Amino acid sequence: MAILTIFGIAMINSTVAGNIELTEANLPQRQLIFAVVGFIVIFIVAAVDYHLWSSISGPMYIITAVFLGVLTIAGQALYGSARWFDTGVILIQPSELAKIVVILVLADFFTRYQARIGDLRWIALSLAYTIGIAIWIVLQPNLSTSIVIMVLWFALLWAAGLKVKHLILFAVLGVISPIAGYPFMQEYQQKRIINFILPDPNARHGDTYNIEQALISIGSGGWFGQGYGFGTQVQLRFLKVRWSDFIFSAMAQEFGFVGIMVMFALLLFVVYRCLRAARLSRDTYGALICYGVATLLAFQGIVNIGVNLKLLPATGLPLPFISYGGSSLLSLLLGIGLVESVILRHKSLEF
Repeated sequence: MAILTIFGIAMINSTVAGNIELTEANLPQRQLIFAVVGFIVIFIVAAVDYHLWSSISGPMYIITAVFLGVLTIAGQALYGSARWFDTGVILIQPSELAKIVVILVLADFFTRYQARIGDLRWIALSLAYTIGIAIWIVLQPNLSTSIVIMVLWFALLWAAGLKVKHLILFAVLGVISPIAGYPFMQEYQQKRIINFILPDPNARHGDTYNIEQALISIGSGGWFGQGYGFGTQVQLRFLKVRWSDFIFSAMAQEFGFVGIMVMFALLLFVVYRCLRAARLSRDTYGALICYGVATLLAFQGIVNIGVNLKLLPATGLPLPFISYGGSSLLSLLLGIGLVESVILRHKSLEF
């Protein structure tokens, strides 16, 4: 995890090199500050017994919903839309921290009512809790993060003991819901789906431009890449949003297939260790926390890489620990701190 974070800062520094506006914005320095704060948070959260979060899950849920609601309503009234709180020094994105809150709240809910998971009424209640957070994120609009939250709900529900017949039911609903929700999507979200399903073969610019540049970047990296700071699509700025959404393509061009496979292996190792912590947890609550963090890391990583490889429609999900985004990095490190807290207490104290 530390290697991925440090490597991410180095890649952000490479992707913004030569761009005066981005250089003056000090993106690598900002990411470094969030990384340092995040590692301090890991030690603090790991030192706290994770059962504390169970006792305050209700207030956490209410505070998160209120913050998201205020941000959405005030943002639409003043700016048309808003996803960040501007503190004057840094921008804070509450929806990123909401992912961790949803994991803690749902882990507590499913632990308390695990014996009733077979009852659709309790499943519906857990879904209502989740939608209470997700709806404000959808209205920002931020469809990708709301999808992550719904994935977390389903993953934790399944881990808590969802029956096979209900699993099939939700699988069918999962296929139908995107089709039913298409008319209510923002215009740019609809265009992303259309361009993915029916791309214009003659389009050289516009909505498909960056996906094509991403594929060129990945393909031109070869086995070992063009070298750090020497990627043509990256350094000549043909590849857009290369420091966040498309940082995977930048890595592929500069470090090649071997480099990105090493990165992917490290990310998989972190996910595996989270799953191992879930298996060793002394109780269901701790296991569900670890399983939720593992799901968050795996899903965001798969979607981000899938978008870069043109296997999925474009979304704004960052590559865990590597993409630029202070709130995203801090929330993931907070999640790692929770996993550390669980694994530190996987055995009863002996005197």
